[in-house]
Amino acid sequence: MEPWVVSTSLIFIYLIATIVIGILANRKGTTSMEDFFLYGRQAGFIVLYLTVVATFHSAFAFLGSGGFFFTHGIGFWMAGTWTVLVGAITYTLGTRIWALGKKFGYITPADLVADFYESEAVRIIVALVSVVFTLIYIQVQAQGLGYILSVATGDRISFELASLILLVVAAAYLMVGGLRAVYWTDVIQGIWMYIAVWAGSLVLTYKLFGGPVELWKRLMAERPDLLSLPGPEGFFTPGIWVGMTIALSFGIIFQPHMMIRYFTAASDRTLKVLGATTPIYLMTLFIPAAFVGLGGALILPDLASPDRVFPELLFQYAPPWLTGLILAGATAAAMSTLDSILHSNMTVLTRDVYQRYIARDRSQGHYLAFGRLVVVALLGVGFYLTVSQLDFLVALVTLSGAGALQLMPAVLGVCYPGRRLHTSKGIIAGILTGLAVLYLTRVAFPQPLGIHEALWSLAANFAVTIVVSRFTRPPSEATVERIHGEVERFVYGDNGGA
Repeated sequence: MEPWVVSTSLIFIYLIATIVIGILANRKGTTSMEDFFLYGRQAGFIVLYLTVVATFHSAFAFLGSGGFFFTHGIGFWMAGTWTVLVGAITYTLGTRIWALGKKFGYITPADLVADFYESEAVRIIVALVSVVFTLIYIQVQAQGLGYILSVATGDRISFELASLILLVVAAAYLMVGGLRAVYWTDVIQGIWMYIAVWAGSLVLTYKLFGGPVELWKRLMAERPDLLSLPGPEGFFTPGIWVGMTIALSFGIIFQPHMMIRYFTAASDRTLKVLGATTPIYLMTLFIPAAFVGLGGALILPDLASPDRVFPELLFQYAPPWLTGLILAGATAAAMSTLDSILHSNMTVLTRDVYQRYIARDRSQGHYLAFGRLVVVALLGVGFYLTVSQLDFLVALVTLSGAGALQLMPAVLGVCYPGRRLHTSKGIIAGILTGLAVLYLTRVAFPQPLGIHEALWSLAANFAVTIVVSRFTRPPSEATVERIHGEVERFVYGDNGGA
């Protein structure tokens, strides 16, 4: 049997398994919106841990990070800083989001901020930012999936068709089983992805170089520029490093598919343990990614698309059965994030737009049916963005994170009581200013003074939010007491059942 047949068959067996899991999840779940959109707020530690790490590490980790090591060298190990921040954010901020969601029945990030700031305009803007910048993330995952399947088949299945097939599979099991299907498949995908990245990288490293030490010796002799800062192309300056750290930690956390996971936790203790342990998984996955990317720079120096370095090395130098298993793991990496983004956008558009402004007081079954239609529409948009083939995967993820980062002043203002309150007008002005500055410092005048666009846009956002809030009406005392009072009771008094 030809190698490409073995690899492709294993990937398709994996895809069939995910659909079966979706069907089983449908049988287990109920027809309530809270079950379909939030797993009934019953996610325990193991399920939540694996869905969070699997969702966080996507095609970005399996393909994009290897491509970044390939191009820019060891500087990408700065990822260790933002993975630690993710844990700290979950432990501190995530538990507060959980407490408010449990108390007041929030389903989306827009529910949280609109309630506190008493503004439907804030709801709409937060919902739009949530959807628009995660659409970029759909593109990242679909591109990664297209790379994987097209390489596995030796380009017998085109990149475009491969992306479409895998988009349809992810959408199918989401539509059948809701968030329960996403979580159940993420448990398998999180385990498979981690084992596959390590196994594939070690097999390649020992076969091509004799081990990690020998790889490092060759790099020192042949490509010392990959082992230095700011890297071969001068990319990892301090301003870029700090900006990427913020965008890939806070920026990803503020995306709806991550914030919704906080709402689904069974308890605040679950989130605290999650925050303490997730950096272990997130950080250690970049060690094998470095082996692949740096080794690929020596073996395939003329590779046209650095993001394809891992599958290209596997297909040329690994046994077909192992290549198939590892590429199925790569498929798991991308699909575990893709299904979560499709789910969160479905939830936001159904809850914050359709239910709120278009069709009030309909049955829960009606809203679930509409949500499934939203998934179909998102599939079409995601495919269109995918075939556009814009930019590198890591760059797209960073842009997505920088956009979602503009929600930081709004969310912090809700979750951290203080003497000076942000106002709805301040939040709106801050978000719009931040997005404008993000465009200017990303497109018109890229990264002025060598500082990442995430930092420029966030600084402008906070400044405008604070200034405008000083001169506009804050939320009512009753709302502040209700929401900030609940935060204080959670933090300092009864801690919500820890």
